[in-house]
This record gives sequence, structure tokens and C-alpha cells, in this order.
Amino acid sequence: MTTHVVLQLVTMTSAPPVSATPGRVPPPAGLAHRLWRLPEGRWASLATVLFAGGAAAQLLGAPAPVWWALYLSCYVTGGWEPALSGMRALRERTLDVDLLMIVAAIGAAAIGQVFDGALLIVIFATSGALEAFATARTADSVRALLDVTPQQATRVGTDGIEDRIATTDLQRGDLIRIRPGERVGADAIVVDGTSEVDQASITGEPLPVAKLAGDEVFAGTLNGTGTLLARVHREAGESVIARIVTMVEQASATKARTQLFIEKIEQRYSIGVVVATLALFTIPLVFGADLESTLLRAMTFMIVASPCAVVLATMPPLLSAIALAGRHGVLVKSAVVMERLADVDVVAFDKTGTLTDGTPRVAAVHPAPGHTVEELLRLAAATERRSEHPVAAAVVAEARARGLDVPEPTEFTSTPGRGVRALVDGRTVAVGSPALMDSPPAAATEAEAAGHTALVVLVDDEPAGVLVLTDRIRSATAGAVTALRQLTGTTPVLLTGDNAGAAGHLAAQAGISEVHAGLLPEDKVERVRALQSRAGRVLLAGDGVNDAPAMATADLGVAMGRRGSDLALETADAVLVRDDLAALPAVIALARRARRLVQVNLIIAGTFITVLVCWDLFGHLPLPLGVAGHEGSTVIVGLNGLRLLTSGAWRRAQAEAARDGGAAGPAHSEATGQPQGEVDRARSV
Repeated sequence: MTTHVVLQLVTMTSAPPVSATPGRVPPPAGLAHRLWRLPEGRWASLATVLFAGGAAAQLLGAPAPVWWALYLSCYVTGGWEPALSGMRALRERTLDVDLLMIVAAIGAAAIGQVFDGALLIVIFATSGALEAFATARTADSVRALLDVTPQQATRVGTDGIEDRIATTDLQRGDLIRIRPGERVGADAIVVDGTSEVDQASITGEPLPVAKLAGDEVFAGTLNGTGTLLARVHREAGESVIARIVTMVEQASATKARTQLFIEKIEQRYSIGVVVATLALFTIPLVFGADLESTLLRAMTFMIVASPCAVVLATMPPLLSAIALAGRHGVLVKSAVVMERLADVDVVAFDKTGTLTDGTPRVAAVHPAPGHTVEELLRLAAATERRSEHPVAAAVVAEARARGLDVPEPTEFTSTPGRGVRALVDGRTVAVGSPALMDSPPAAATEAEAAGHTALVVLVDDEPAGVLVLTDRIRSATAGAVTALRQLTGTTPVLLTGDNAGAAGHLAAQAGISEVHAGLLPEDKVERVRALQSRAGRVLLAGDGVNDAPAMATADLGVAMGRRGSDLALETADAVLVRDDLAALPAVIALARRARRLVQVNLIIAGTFITVLVCWDLFGHLPLPLGVAGHEGSTVIVGLNGLRLLTSGAWRRAQAEAARDGGAAGPAHSEATGQPQGEVDRARSV
């Protein structure tokens, strides 16, 4: 194989490529640094450096002992772990490709083809290191999730005295006080107080939710501006956040390990090659053949029958597809993931932060008679100016976007769960929930029925109008849904913790016909399992902690790179670095093209191996010709796989994803816990 091709493959294998676009995904240097921290990563990196040094020395005409020493050092550093694994398998009376590769590498060195053997060593050492790295990162991210829950909580005794204790020491029935800005220490029921709690990490809802007496709060969620007194009703190990950790760990442990083609046939292939090699060596000796020529023939057979070309038939198309996807904002974490992307039967989406931007915006302004749109928005923005609520930020941003002067309010007060009140230009202005009024305006009722957030504005206690806020759908959502429906033959499904009205409205815009709303993390897991039973292989795209268990359960998980939580990014098999949904159908189409190239390469490699093996078995295959045939097949399949590195391959994947896409269909809702159109009255404004 040429040095150019070898170095390209080694570079591609050593670290998954990542787009330079800023986002939540760390750059390649960070990945390389963390990979180096693993023992497997250090050995694989050292083997790669030694191999590159040997190849450079050989190319530059250095004395043979120099590059032989570098290659043999590569053997030792990169091969001792596969050799140990192979010997352990041998003790259990099984054979695997690890052992076969070590034997083939030693055989190659024995007949002077040390370059071939070192290349096999580098490929296997690097792939093993990447697998260990992925396993370690997933375990670390799951453990880190527990850090969301605070270490201490304020417990209120029966005598009213407060003390700080570890959250792990809280018992059912304990009273805890949750002050403004604190994270909730345990799953509990509010007994006194009013506040707003940001529980997006649990339910995925984009806005904080009002909490009154009788409402449940979850461990790890963030309290707003009010103070709550709550009674613990689940211990630490039984909280929703702890159950998320457990579900992710269990799903990751029980998820069947998907293997590349060569791994699926490694046992039988290894046994066949070893038996044939031993037969070629021992049988002629029994009949008096010459030792040196017999050994040479057996080693020639080992070389031409070794699956180097098969390995490269599989890996270059997949790794080229990974590199190409990375340049276009999709981080695919392994060749196995790229292979599995080609087999997706149905795609499921989270809503907030995945199909939508995840931040509210003012969608409509309905002034009451006697008021104008500009006046209403100006007064509301001035009143909300001192509030830190996401809704307040949306109102102020809309007023400034329209060029309105937003005055400074006085006598500002905030009532959690109801709204804010202030003095603006000598008038008392209140902005908040429709619950501020005994009979909310029709515009507010209609907005909430459609799944939007409604704010009523009162000026001197008289209705002045209604502001309607909604989460903005991503511009690429409808097109991505259409393309995915065309690619998979199945319309994508919406799984969300948001209320039924908001979910149904979004689904209608996106062209999604199956909606499951009001889902907690465990509910999403059950929906994914139901989809797997009904439709086949499921890909779930999400961004939050609440999506991680379902992503781990799904056949494939895809996370949003910019807004995704750390756990979602680590649990996912692939990451949309730029949050570009249009890249999802394109990468699936690319994976299918890579699979077709793999199939073509396997036919080429298999043909070469068959011809060379038959020649060696039934004729006399000269060693130089056998090596040339083996190297030739390796170069052909390698170059064929590298075709996917071109930008034209991505354009063709995009065209395939968009081909014959139909129009978006109607939507209906299958909500959990509440019927279509019912408004989530707990939503805070």
C-alpha cells in the first residue's frame, strides 16, 4: 500500500473528525488529550508514531535495521494487548481475529513483509483504544449526572429549627426549605410557598413551571424567585434523576453490541485460516517435503488469506463517511455507528431544543380597544424589564427589535406563578398569567388551547391586551421530516414532555402525524421500546438529560451539539454539531452509500483472496506475486473507500435525501395524561 493511503487511513482512524464550528462538542485536540489518558490510547498512539516513523525511514532509504527496529517496536507496543486477548480466548477454546492478526503480522515479518504486519497492528490497536475511550466517557457522563443534585439541603425540624444536611440523608416525610436560586434536594411535595421551577432537565419544558402547595418538585431542578417548603416523598436513590441514571446504565449495558462484518465472521474465518495454514505446513512435511519451502508456502498462504483487505474494505468507506460528515457538522462517534445509520427504520424526535430553538418569542400581540400594539408592547416590556424570567426576556427583546423605547419601571414586584407588577409612566401595569383575571380574554384562552403561552396585560387594573409567546420551530424541521419519511418509508414520531397543545401545534407545522406528549423520561423509554417492536430500528434525536435514557435505549441516539446537555452528548452515538436538522437525513443517506461501497469492496477483496488462495493451494504462487496481489487488493479497496472524502459525495447524499420528498401530512396527538388541546395550567408566566 502506498504511504499516502496508509497515513490517510491512520489519521482518520486515530481521531474522529469534528467541524470547527463552535459548539458544545470539544475539538479534536480535546478528544486526543482524553484518549491519551487511557492506557489503550497511549499504547495505540505510540504504535502509530512508531509505524509512521518506520514508514518514513523506509521511504527515505534509511538502513534496513533502522526501519525494521521501528516496525518491530510498533509490533510490541500495539500488539501486546491483542495478543494477550487472543491468548485468553485461546484458553477458552475460541479463536478471534485479534489472534489471527498477530499470527499474520508475525508471519509477515518472518518472510520480510514487516510493513504489512505493522499496518495490521496499528489498525487493531487504534480501534481497540477508541472503543475503550467511548466506554469510559459514557460511564463518566452517567456518574456526572448525579452532580446535578445538590450535596446538601435545608431540613426543617418539628420545632422549626433549620439545619443543613447531606441530601443522601434525607428521609421520607422530612420537611425541606428551598430558597430562591437553589436546586431542589429531593423529590418532594410543596406544602407552603409559591415559586417557579426550571425543570427542563426532567421534562424538557422550555419555560419554568409554577409550583404551589400540592405540586411535586424534582431533585436537581432549579428553583426560581420564591421560597418553597416541601415534604420529601422519595429518598435519594428513588428520585427521578437517580432513575434516569439507572435507566441509562441499564440500557447501555443491555444494548446488544453491534459488530462490523469482519467481527461477525471472525470466529469461523480465523479457525479456517489457522487450520489451513497448519495443514499446508504439516501435511507436506509428513510426506518428506523440504522445511524451508513448506514454511514459505504456508506463510505465503497466511499472508494472502489474512483479512487485511477485508478490514480495509470495510473501514475506509465508513471512516471516509465519518470524516465527510464531520466536515459538514455531524460528529459520528465510530464506524459501527455509521454502519448502523444505514439501517434506520424510523426516527423519533424530542420537541424543545431539537425541533424548536428552545427559547420563547413573541408570536402575536392583541391589544384591547383603546390601546395600540406599540403601546401594549412598550408597557409590558418596561414592566418585565427587571424580571429574570425567560418570558420577560422574550417580551423585552421583541420591544427592542421593534425599536420601541423601554422606560425604567419603579415599584417593581414579582409574584411567582402569577406575574409581575410595576409603575410605568405613572400607571400601574401588571403582566402575567391569565389567572390574574377572573374571566381571561378570548385571545388568551385561544392561545393556550393552541399550546402557546399567553400573557395578559393590565393597565390600572383594566385589561389592555394579550401577548402570545411560542417556541420557534427550526427552519429546517419540516424539510428534515419530509426527507426522513422518504428515506425510511415511515413518518418520524414526536416524543415530548411538553403539554399536548404545544406538541400538537408543533407537529402540525413539522408534518409529524404521531405525537406522544406529557412524557417523563421513563415514559420515553417505553415509547421507544414500543416503536422498536412495531417499526424496527429506531433513531432518537434529543438534547436534554431527560432524553438520555431513551437515546441509550434506542438503536441510535443523536444529540444537538450546541444546546445538548453533557449527558445527552455522551450518550448519543452521533452529534449534530451545528444543530442543523437537515444534516440528519443527509448523513443517513451517506451511511447507505458507504454501505454500498463496503459491499462492493468486500466482493473485490473476496475475489482477490479466493484467487490467490486457490493459486497457492492448487499451484505454485510465487511469494512476490502473492504479496503484490495482496497489496493490490488492499490498495484498490482502500482507494475505492476514500471516494467518500470528496465534497461531491455529501452533495449527492443531500440530493438522495431530498429526492422525491412529499408534502408534510396532517397531525394528530396521542397525549399522555391529558387530551389534545388541554392547556397545561401549571406553566409559569
